[in-house]
Amino acid sequence: MSDPSGLITPALVDLHLAPEDKGEALRALAQRLVAEGRVTDLDGFLADVAAREAQAPTGMGDGIGIPHCRSPHVTRPSLAFGRSVRGVDFDAPDGRSADLIFMIAAPAGADDTHLRILADLARRLMDPAFTGALREARSPGEVAARINGEEAPADGPAAASTGDGPRLVAVTSCPTGIAHTYMAAKALELAAARAGARIEVETQGSAGTTPLTPDAIAAADAVILAHDVEVRDRARFTGKPTVDVGVRAAVNRPDDLVAEAVRLAAGSGGGTVRATGATPAGEHGARRLRRYLMTGVGYMIPFVAAGGLLIALAFAIGGYEIASAPSVLGHFTWSSPHSWAAMLFQTGKAAFGFLVPVLAGYIAWAIADRAALAAGITGGAVSVAVGAGFLGGIVAGLIAGFLVLWMLRWNVPRAVRGIMPVVVVPLLSVAVVGFLMFVAVGSPIASAMNALTEWLNGLSGSHAVLLGALLGAMMAFDMGGPLNKVAYTFAAGALTTAGTAPDAGSLKVMAAVMAAGMTPPLGMALATVLRRRLFTPEERENGKAAWVLGASFITEGAIPFAAADPLRVIPAGIAGSMTAGGLVMAFGSTLRAPHGGIWVLPLIGGPLPYLVAITAGTLVTTAVVVALKGMRTPATCAALAVGPPGPRHGE
Repeated sequence: MSDPSGLITPALVDLHLAPEDKGEALRALAQRLVAEGRVTDLDGFLADVAAREAQAPTGMGDGIGIPHCRSPHVTRPSLAFGRSVRGVDFDAPDGRSADLIFMIAAPAGADDTHLRILADLARRLMDPAFTGALREARSPGEVAARINGEEAPADGPAAASTGDGPRLVAVTSCPTGIAHTYMAAKALELAAARAGARIEVETQGSAGTTPLTPDAIAAADAVILAHDVEVRDRARFTGKPTVDVGVRAAVNRPDDLVAEAVRLAAGSGGGTVRATGATPAGEHGARRLRRYLMTGVGYMIPFVAAGGLLIALAFAIGGYEIASAPSVLGHFTWSSPHSWAAMLFQTGKAAFGFLVPVLAGYIAWAIADRAALAAGITGGAVSVAVGAGFLGGIVAGLIAGFLVLWMLRWNVPRAVRGIMPVVVVPLLSVAVVGFLMFVAVGSPIASAMNALTEWLNGLSGSHAVLLGALLGAMMAFDMGGPLNKVAYTFAAGALTTAGTAPDAGSLKVMAAVMAAGMTPPLGMALATVLRRRLFTPEERENGKAAWVLGASFITEGAIPFAAADPLRVIPAGIAGSMTAGGLVMAFGSTLRAPHGGIWVLPLIGGPLPYLVAITAGTLVTTAVVVALKGMRTPATCAALAVGPPGPRHGE
């Protein structure tokens, strides 16, 4: 029998996985992990799995599906295995349903030893002898033993050729760094061996990274970058012929990628960088642009939160006139509340000063790595100087990123190649971006920002209510996803133009967005109390946490409910958030703090109407979700009340 401390035990193996629906199959395997004490929260874990599935399909082709995620609900790195006779659709590129399903569960803080075990498993999935043995296995114990390495699979092809063929280097990476990263590396090694090429692969994954040596990169004839997240230190490969694709392309068609790299090495002339399928697999231009913007927003939000809360606290202590206080440098009195308020305001204002440069810098970084940081940050600073604000920062970041990406592809002499990313590229890109922002695009964007500020400050009546409802719908639609972040970024960006007026329209927008973001989890929490029988035991437990998450403006608290029942929960959340956002705008409540939820209530202008709006939105969410769930058949509701069937053991 397999070691119970191993990656998988016989109890985690289902050789007769019945569901054909992907969601039901995932739940069946996850239930085994819960029963073995390896997952503590079924729905929370399934929500994390669903979030990973939403990033990219986990069907690998050849009948293999590898749903996987990192989750705080996992107690130790584990794997549940299911074998399906009829197959489960995991959106594989070859259209084949998966009959072998590996559910990989990794804790948020897994140690390197366990993650190396998972990485080794991912590599073995590329071996037909290994997967063939699992298809022929007759007992759960045999499967568990083979996966845990107690029965070594038949030897596959050699990892790489040692002949005199072209020298290649590669980097592989995926969002979780667990499965695709290592499967792509193994696939490229096998493909290079078949092509008679030599290859070294750097896996930027969860099991640690051993970077390619400078000598290996210098000697390489071409580079393959197979990634769904940004490659770290990409500037190392400047001047090398490069095949740039998503990580799934390396898993599904490694021979094509190696052949393309060999072709580029033979005809590149030594320096031209070329890209083939330069976006991650399945990622179109709009999704790529969104990824760039979300990267910038992610790095900007801490500055927004810190600066906004400090400014809000300063106004709460010292009033709005604190904005005109002299510098605390040389004027600070320890016993004076006015001095403390001035210090908080001036510190928060300094943090806000970095907001647009950081946004622009990390948009550029997402496009062209660290070589673009200087141009992006400088462009963002110029945007602030000319009054173009956060819209100018977005434009500056995009210009800087694509400009540097183009410059890194220049065919330059070998003697110059080494100083390109540290001298030539920063010098030229900063100069060009500065010129464009000062002379060409800064002024029109500044005019647009002024018009936006005037429009927000002049909003009243039905126009304000409609804007609040629209922003509310965006906040609830994907509950922390891209649309949610767009609405939040709009509000936070407008917050920087609010000035000191206590009733500025941009402050109303921030208040509406926060209220709308609070109601989905609050509504779900209330529904689990009022109509317990409509929810599973796990959902009722999640409802307890949703009270605190909703009150703290963490919309993601509703995700476990949406993952389990999206067609009922998402419309309910949208209805409630539209109600809250529209009412806040109608009441004229304001907010300078960009985060905090109910805990920053003393900083809200018009707090009582604000609470009324949140309460109304919560009640609407609850009423709609209860009504929609109540339309299900009594048998379905009864099954939910007692929870899903437990896993089978001893098969």
